[in-house]
Amino acid sequence: MQTGCSHLTDEALLELVARSDDAALAELYDRYSRQAYGLALRIIRDEALAQDAVQEAFLAVWRTADRFLAERAKASTWLLTIVHRRSVDVVRREERRRGDVLDDRHRPSGDATDEKVDLRERRVAVQEVLKKLPDDQRQALELAYYGGLTQSELAERLGVPLGTIKSRMFAGLSRLRDLLAEAGLEETVRP
Repeated sequence: MQTGCSHLTDEALLELVARSDDAALAELYDRYSRQAYGLALRIIRDEALAQDAVQEAFLAVWRTADRFLAERAKASTWLLTIVHRRSVDVVRREERRRGDVLDDRHRPSGDATDEKVDLRERRVAVQEVLKKLPDDQRQALELAYYGGLTQSELAERLGVPLGTIKSRMFAGLSRLRDLLAEAGLEETVRP
């Protein structure tokens, strides 16, 4: 017996995501998170940064699903293109950051230190915001994004129904986005 959105095509799921359907996004995540992570990892070559790129990509899918045109590309191609773009952006950002650190050795300024302090402060702020999520939502998000588990693996590991995991994750993502915006960190989750 099929439940939820599992019987729908990718294109139909994107139509639902465009209407803010969390379950449809959860189904897309289940279908493509491993492939997305593999793609991101091949491009970025850093596990944590690849996880971040996948998270950013799925947030972008959530925000831009209404722009998907089925006559121009398959849904999977569109989604993985977003993952690819986010991954390339991460590589470029890291190259700039590394280049800036090298350039800073020749500058009598404290800019590199300021950047490191800013980054550290932002990480602490994000961790504090994560603590504001209900435990079950935070646990699901952390295991998925930092542990690389799919929603099906989370359901099995935590001994709860898949639908519960999907609800927890997408309610958590939505709340996380709101909390980050309230904290002035909305660019942290912007595509």
